[in-house]
Amino acid sequence: MSQTVKLVLEDGTEIQGESFGAFTSAAGEVVFSTAMTGYPENLTDPSFAGQILVLTYPMVGNYGVPGEELYESISKIFESDKIHIAGLVVNYYSEEHSHWNAAKSLGDWLKEYNIPGIFGVDTRMLTKILREKGAMLGKVVAEEDVELHDPNQENLVAQVSPTEVKHYGHGQHKIVLVDCGTKTNIIRCFLERDVELIRVPWDYDFTQLDYDGLFLSNGPGDPKMCTATIGHLQTALGQDKPIFGICLGSQLMGLAAGGDTFKLKYGHRSHNQPVKLTGTQRSYITSQNHGFAVDTDTLPAEWEMLFENLNDGTCEGIKHKTKPFFSTQFHPKPPAALRIRSICSMTS
Repeated sequence: MSQTVKLVLEDGTEIQGESFGAFTSAAGEVVFSTAMTGYPENLTDPSFAGQILVLTYPMVGNYGVPGEELYESISKIFESDKIHIAGLVVNYYSEEHSHWNAAKSLGDWLKEYNIPGIFGVDTRMLTKILREKGAMLGKVVAEEDVELHDPNQENLVAQVSPTEVKHYGHGQHKIVLVDCGTKTNIIRCFLERDVELIRVPWDYDFTQLDYDGLFLSNGPGDPKMCTATIGHLQTALGQDKPIFGICLGSQLMGLAAGGDTFKLKYGHRSHNQPVKLTGTQRSYITSQNHGFAVDTDTLPAEWEMLFENLNDGTCEGIKHKTKPFFSTQFHPKPPAALRIRSICSMTS
């Protein structure tokens, strides 16, 4: 028997629903995703740390949650080793699930990590509020009320990044992955290629390492919190070794180059985000989850925008005009192989 809970937004909006998952209160930044599937990946994506995630697809939970499988000591399916969201909001939660690799229900999985879920919410209406008024704080309230909490005031990267160096693979090209909250799919894509991967914490001084290429991962929160990473990256930009950044990594590259970043009104948090390769009419449909962007007007003359968001004109990637430094804001779904192949080919 489900219990009544409510979602409260900072503008005073209150929406009543039913509880699934842990019956507890939680606060965070309310964001949304328009994906039809993929909630196991979204919930374990460190980029969603501290956020109350609204899934716009009308039915969620019908295929359950897969069991844990490992590939080269990392998850074969999930994007990290745990759930990172603060809470989950859906329209209709399927109490029954059916899938060949399902090991548990979504509700039971949320309970394992003490994460609240709320269903019976008009998520289309809620997303419209977020699209019109912009990203806002919120809370899922069960028995006890909690204060609103802005996760972007914390160094979320420090919370999700590993604390020790890890090595993967024995390939020809030695790549350093600066883990600011990386998706494990990035590691899986690297390991399918001729790569030795060195995964280092966000604040690790990678400039002392011998490597062929540098990869800056995705991650949560405000990139300006990562002062240690930015400092090390500034040193790396003084060399000619290839550097590629994705999502938060793109913002870090922009800051290290001497530019600035800003918070987007509601962020790019969905599938089917159109971006255009600058200087061409070639466009890509991408998956994204970020709340900050590089201000291209602040970049030094030797840098330029690489991709542009066709919805709002914001920066979706940058590149150096003469050196092998480039980045994208969109995430490593199917196009990941092409982007990782590019950085590997530059090390040849």
